[in-house]
Amino acid sequence: MEIWINPRCGKCRSALNELTGAGAEFTVRRYLEDPPSVAELEQVLVRLGLEPWDIVRIEEPVAKDLGMKQWGREAGDRAGWLAAMAEHPILIQRPIITADDGHAVVARTPEAVRSVLP
Repeated sequence: MEIWINPRCGKCRSALNELTGAGAEFTVRRYLEDPPSVAELEQVLVRLGLEPWDIVRIEEPVAKDLGMKQWGREAGDRAGWLAAMAEHPILIQRPIITADDGHAVVARTPEAVRSVLP
C-alpha cells in the first residue's frame, strides 16, 4: 500500500504510527514534493468513491485565493478541480492510503487507517 503524507501533519504522523505499529508494509509519498498528476488523482478518486471537491482542503489560502468555495460541483467542473489539485497539491486532503486490494481511504482517523489493514 501507499500513503500520501505531509510530514508536518499530525494526522499523517498518526497514520504512519498506526501502520508501523500494525507491521504493515507500505511506501510513503510526500505528495507536496512529488505531486500526483491529474490521472493519478482521477484513479485515487475512483478508489475512494469521491469527487475532487470532497478531498480539497477548502480553507487553505490557495483555495481561498482561487475562490474555490464558489466553484461548481458538477461533472463538467471536475477538470478544473483536478487541475488545481495537481498544480497546488497542498489542496489535497491528507493522509490518503491506497491499499493493495484496490480501495483507498482518507485516513484521518485510526479507524480509517485500520480499515486498509489486511
